[in-house]
Amino acid sequence: MNFAEWEPAYEAVLDDFGFDRTADERARDVAADLASPFALGKLDFLADATVAVAGAGPGLAEPAALDRARAADAVVAASSAADVLREDGVAVDLLVTDLDGNPETARELAESGVPVAAHAHGDNVPAVREWLPRLADEWTLATTQAEPNGPVRNFGGFTDGDRAAFLADHFGAGELRFVGWDFDDPDVGPMKARKLTWAARLLHWLERRRGEVFDVLDGRRESLSLPWVADDG
Repeated sequence: MNFAEWEPAYEAVLDDFGFDRTADERARDVAADLASPFALGKLDFLADATVAVAGAGPGLAEPAALDRARAADAVVAASSAADVLREDGVAVDLLVTDLDGNPETARELAESGVPVAAHAHGDNVPAVREWLPRLADEWTLATTQAEPNGPVRNFGGFTDGDRAAFLADHFGAGELRFVGWDFDDPDVGPMKARKLTWAARLLHWLERRRGEVFDVLDGRRESLSLPWVADDG
């Protein structure tokens, strides 16, 4: 996905939350000053692969979810999902994070040659300044939800989890499987719950674009409006 395709969805997110676009752009520029260009060929392993997109919901620790991740060709983990998977011996092939939950894991993975997509947005600039220079340049892909700039890329998505799915899609994943996702997690606060609703909307948009059906959306698909899509409803 290029930015022109993503921008209408991004504007809808900004409008709904009242977020400041210029704050995202400032964060992007901070990341651009700190990051090095990432060799995108390092993500070629996603092409035509069955990719498990692992969210950090409580269900990820269940044996069935871990087995489903283990059986995939590649595992893309959102934030702290990487820790749960690694504790159970499931290899993580790509970490997608905004550096707010487990930055030490991001550092360890990058040092071991696992790509890390490190995201800069309007309210995580201190984490970007602290941690981006500590991640191995060769294995760190800086991302933004605003217009890309220099080494900072944008493949679509808003939360760590749906960004993981959009990234896998961009690099040609053959099938996306979702593990550890819980859109109705009662333990999250109101803001996180709103973000999970947006993650579901964006995944619905992605499944439509791919011509694929994501089972993680079963039972909620009909309620997911996509106001930026001209032919929605």
